[in-house]
Order: sequence, then structure tokens, then C-alpha cells
Amino acid sequence: MTLTFKKLKITAAAVAVGLMPFSAMAEVWKFAIEEIPGSIMDAYAQEFKTRIEAATSGDVTVAIYPMGTLGTPTETVEQAADGIIQFTNVSIGNLGTIVPESQVFLLPYLLPSDPAAVSGILSSSDTIYGELNQDFQKRGLEVMTLYSEGAQVWTTNREIRTPEDFSNFKMRVMVSPILIETYKNMGASPTPLPFGEVFGALQLGAVDGQVNPIPTIEEMKFYEVTSNLIWAGEQELVTTVVAGSDWFATLNPERQTLVRDTMAGMTGFIDGVVADFNQKRLDIITEAKPDIALVVLTEEERDVFRAMSGDTAGAYVELAGARGQDLLDALTSELAASN
Repeated sequence: MTLTFKKLKITAAAVAVGLMPFSAMAEVWKFAIEEIPGSIMDAYAQEFKTRIEAATSGDVTVAIYPMGTLGTPTETVEQAADGIIQFTNVSIGNLGTIVPESQVFLLPYLLPSDPAAVSGILSSSDTIYGELNQDFQKRGLEVMTLYSEGAQVWTTNREIRTPEDFSNFKMRVMVSPILIETYKNMGASPTPLPFGEVFGALQLGAVDGQVNPIPTIEEMKFYEVTSNLIWAGEQELVTTVVAGSDWFATLNPERQTLVRDTMAGMTGFIDGVVADFNQKRLDIITEAKPDIALVVLTEEERDVFRAMSGDTAGAYVELAGARGQDLLDALTSELAASN
């Protein structure tokens, strides 16, 4: 694949950052993550590093590059496709411009609400690792694994239990046609805003709420300027680890199997990390703001929002085309069969 001038500059930066005291004999695998050190993604990458280096007796060294070191999340995906780095861990939302078919995981109420069931489908789905992976391969990428960082939570200035409660409610969303359609269908007024402007917009009343996982809510202090945390069950923060297809094909069969088996064996590890991380961050929030309301919608309340979200699939199909419809049908059937 041809490198752009921008990518060439990033390559030079990667080389500069990569000048680390690794053994001259070791093969270095670069692993970029879109989060900071100490994050869930960092825990995943560090565990992968430990397991790979032990399994190869140091013949392979894994170098981890946290948020921003090698560019934006989208740029690290492009670098993996071009063979500049070997792995990157990014959230599904950041794959929209490269693999639009992957945006199926932004659809509300697609995945089950049980964390174990979510983990099961993301780690072993025939649709994900078969059909959807073919769409990644067309862009020079190989899906290694998917996992959830936890439930998306509404942070709001008033309690929301019904679509009527969303009347005249400005919900901050990412600039995504799927998310905009989601909250429009559920009765809110979706308001796209850059991430860095969310705290100020909540503080000034320019928006009435936002949606993110608990760790992000705690880290960005969104709870300080809202009064409710609401678990509506509509979405998980799904992330994916991808490798470059061309690079992966150069590995001998034993190394390919090692990579896949290592990541498959880490499912239980990362599930535990995610649960622990979310609980600890929620404890920090409730200790800092004891009067914040913790609202968990009942299944009956969720069913109302679920019914109103049905038309959102049209936004995904418009984005991903007929191929998107085929993938959605296959994944929906697989999820139904697993219940």
C-alpha cells in the first residue's frame, strides 16, 4: 500500500520512539493503543506482551505505544494496514471511515445485556471472525479479537426512564449518523460535539446529557456537572485489536497460531480487568458525589426504548450498503441462536 507524506512523517516518529534498548536479536512487534497508560487497553497490551515474550523466550519483544504516541486512532489503524506497526487496539467508533461494516456494533440493543453473553459473542462469533473479517481483510487488516470495555452509561441532568423524559433533551453524541439516528428515534435531540467540549457544554447547559462508559465519565469528571448515571442497556463500548494482513501472512504457521491462541486465552483476563476497572471508577464517583442518582432501567423500561430503536438499523445499512444488511442479518441470527 502506498504511504502518504503524512504517513511517512508518522513512520519517522515511530522509528524515533522505537529506538529503545531491545535486544538486537529480538523481533519487535509494535502495539499501539488509543488510551493512556494504566487504562483497560494498556492492561490488555501489557498482558499480551508478557505472554508473547514468555512464550517466545524473548525472541519477540512487544513495544507498547499509548494514546497519541503514533498519531490518532485512525492513523494507527492505517499504519497497521501498511505494515508500519503490527497491532493496534481501537474502539469500533474509530473504524467507521476505514471499515464501515464494523459500525454494526454501534446499533442500540444489538448485544445482550449480560456481560458474559457479550464476551462470548465478541470472542467467538462465526460472523465476526468469518464474514466481517473478510471486510477487514479487504482494507489490509486482520481481526485478532473484540472485547467490551463495559456498558455505555447516560450522564444526565434529569432522570430518564421513558422516551417522554427525553422530550426537549439535548444528548451529546459523537459525529456518527448511527448514533444521531439512535437518539432521535429514542425521543432525544442528538447534539454532535467534539469530545473536548463536552464538560463545558454540560456545565453551561448547552447539552443535557452525554453517553460514555463509567471509566470515561470518572476520568473526564462528567459526573461533577450532572446529577444522574443511567444504565439503559442500549450499548457496549466495543473495541477491536487488529493486525496488518500482509504482516500477519509473513508469520510462520506456528507464530500465527501463537498470536491467535494468546488472544483467545486472554478473554477471561480482560473480562476481569473490565469489571474491576468499572467498579473502582464507579466507587470513586460515588465517594466524590454521594448524592448522584444511580438509575438502572428495568427490562420493561428498556423494551420501550428497544422498540423505538428498530429503525436505527436503516442508518447502518445506508452507511455499509447491502453488505451491511447481510452482516446484520447474520449477526442477529447468531445472537438469537445463542439465547
